Amino acid sequence: MTRYDIDKDTTLSKTALVTGASQGIGLAIARRLAAEGWHIVNLDMNEPAEDAPGQWFEVDLSDATALQAVLSELLSKHTIDALVNNAGIALASTLEDTSDEDFDRTVAINLRAPMICARALLPGMKERNFGRIVNISSRAHLGKTQRTAYAASKGGVLSMAKVWALEYAAYGVTCNIIAPGPIRTELFERANPRDMPRTQEIIGMVPVGRLGEPEDIANSVAFFVDERSGFITGQTLYVCGGITLARGGN
Repeated sequence: MTRYDIDKDTTLSKTALVTGASQGIGLAIARRLAAEGWHIVNLDMNEPAEDAPGQWFEVDLSDATALQAVLSELLSKHTIDALVNNAGIALASTLEDTSDEDFDRTVAINLRAPMICARALLPGMKERNFGRIVNISSRAHLGKTQRTAYAASKGGVLSMAKVWALEYAAYGVTCNIIAPGPIRTELFERANPRDMPRTQEIIGMVPVGRLGEPEDIANSVAFFVDERSGFITGQTLYVCGGITLARGGN
C-alpha cells in the first residue's frame, strides 16, 4: 500500500475521505473541499498529481479485504467527518454481452465499496453527532443503453443513501446523492473526441449548451458537506445542465 504519511499533522479541523480522487471529478472534489478548509484522504488505485491535496492511499476498491484494512488503519489515526463515494467504473456493453465478471467488478467498485466505506465511518460520525455522506450516482440510473451493470450499481448507490439518511438522521449524519449528466473528464473525452458528430449531438441535448465540468460536481459536493446543510438529507441532485428535464427523465 502506497500512501503519504498517515501520521502527518494537520491544523485543519475537518477531514473528508474521497474515493477515486486522483483524477477527473474526484480530483476536482478534493481540490474544492481543500479550498474550503477540509483535509483530504484519497482512496484510489492510481497515483494522484503532485499538486493534489491531502493524503493518498493506494487500494483496489474491488478488493473488500484490502479496503477494510486501509479503513481500519485510517480510523486508528484519523477522525473522518465526511465521505464522498465518488469512485466508479462504467463498462459499456449490451445485456447479452455483459459478462458475470464485468458485472461483479462493477458492483464491487460502484456499490459494495461505498457501503464498506460508510459502514466503517458511521460509528465515529454517530459518536460525534455529525457526519456528511455524499454518494455520486449518475443520471444513467434512469436508463441508458449498454449500461446494465453501471446503471444498476448507480441506482443502488442512490437507494442506499436514502436508507442511510433515514437510519442516521437522528445522529446528525446527512446522506445525499449527486447524479451527474455528461461531464467533461479525461475518460469522457477519450470516448467522445470533440470533433466527433456524436459528441456534438450529446452537447446539443444539454439545455445549457455545454458539457458539465468536474468543478460543477465539486461545487455541489461542497454544498452538501457544509455544516450549514444539516437540514438536507436523502436528496438527489441532478447536475446535468437540464438534460434530465429535456429528455423527460430518459
